[in-house]
Amino acid sequence: MAVKIRLARHGKKGYAFYHIVAADSRAPRDGKFIEKLGTYNPNTNPATIDLNFEKALGWLLKGAQPTDTARAILSYKGVMMKKHLLGGVAKGAFTETEAEARFNKWMEAKNGKIEAKTNKIATDAKSAEKARLAAEAKINEERAKALAEKKAEAEAAAKAAEEAANAEAEAAAETEAPAAE
Repeated sequence: MAVKIRLARHGKKGYAFYHIVAADSRAPRDGKFIEKLGTYNPNTNPATIDLNFEKALGWLLKGAQPTDTARAILSYKGVMMKKHLLGGVAKGAFTETEAEARFNKWMEAKNGKIEAKTNKIATDAKSAEKARLAAEAKINEERAKALAEKKAEAEAAAKAAEEAANAEAEAAAETEAPAAE
C-alpha cells in the first residue's frame, strides 16, 4: 500500500481549510485516511499551520510520499530538514548531537524570519491606518474650510439683500415724502 501525506479539504466554499493527513494513495482526496497529522489554514497571513512534528517525521521515515503542497508545508515546519539530517546521521556523516544542533540553529533562523514577517505585517497595517486617518483629517479640514466659505458667502449675500431692501425702503420713503407736500 502506497501512503501519501496530503491535504484533505474542509471549510466552506471560497474559504478553504485543510487537514494534513497520511492516506492510502488510492483513497479519494477527502475520503478515508490513516492518520491526521495536522491542519493548514491559508486564509490567515501568514498561513496558520498546526502540525504534529513527530507523527509527520515518523511517516516520512516509513516511506510516505508527500504531495507538492504537503512537502512545502513540511519543509516550512522543518520536518523535511530533520529527515535530511537523520539521513546524514544514518550514513555516518555526523553525529546525532551535531544533527540536533544544526536543526536547532536552522529552526531559530526560520522562526526569526517568521517573526520578522509578522512584525512587518503589523507595522504596515499600523502605518496604513495612520495614513488613512491623516487623509481623512485632511479631507475633513477641506470640507470645513469649504463650508466656512459657503457660510461667509451666504452671510454676505444676506447682508447685501438686507442693504438693498433698506435702500429700496429709503428710496420709497423719499418718493412718498415729496408727493405728500
